Amino acid sequence: MSDSPSAAAAQRKALVLFSGGQDSTTCLAWALERYASVETLAFDYGQRHRIELECRHRVRDELIRRFPAWAAKLGDDHLLDLSLLGRLSDTALTSERAIELQANGLPNTFVPGRNLLFLTFAATLAYRRSATVLVGGMCETDYSGYPDCRDNTLKALQVALSLGLDGPMTVETPLMFIDKAATWRLSEQLGGQALVQLIVEHTHTCYLGERGALHAWGHGCGHCPACALRAKGHSAYLAAQGKEPRGGSA
Repeated sequence: MSDSPSAAAAQRKALVLFSGGQDSTTCLAWALERYASVETLAFDYGQRHRIELECRHRVRDELIRRFPAWAAKLGDDHLLDLSLLGRLSDTALTSERAIELQANGLPNTFVPGRNLLFLTFAATLAYRRSATVLVGGMCETDYSGYPDCRDNTLKALQVALSLGLDGPMTVETPLMFIDKAATWRLSEQLGGQALVQLIVEHTHTCYLGERGALHAWGHGCGHCPACALRAKGHSAYLAAQGKEPRGGSA
């Protein structure tokens, strides 16, 4: 991943895996800064936090309203039905159960094969839409140990997709080696406080699907792993600037 867009990148079309959460919204802004045209894609796989599928439309609308230069590049949105994945899975993200660690050391929020399937279906759609870049918010710095979020996994998948499609398909992961505090900083670098506030107010990350009160870092239950990570990163982001959270809990 380069720090600034190249002339060649500026001519390419990207498809962003866009759930409507903090990470995917930051990745969408990152792609809109770099590529000539950007489309978005989400998956309905029976996730218990299905409310993210509703929030993502508001996030797109707010991006269009607040960032006219990006609005000119933002193309179609797509939603694919992967309910079979939810039926095959037996996880805390696809059924009502307590979130806990399993015997193999992974949390039971791990949905086996999810990112592998997401990117394979995304590549299929990208091929049809003449896009040659896939952008995802996978990260191996602040994560739960999910093996399909690792850089090596995604590099291998990029090779497989390019070979299978008989053409280059680049998988970009802008957040791969940064922590959540740095993700907040990246959003500020991309779109200033307007983007940071958009992420706080409109994105959804909570595993339990709770919107509830608006905390300093956004909506959510405040105690699931996703909320805890987002809140901790937001506090570190503010601390680095010598700021205190405004309203709500940190």
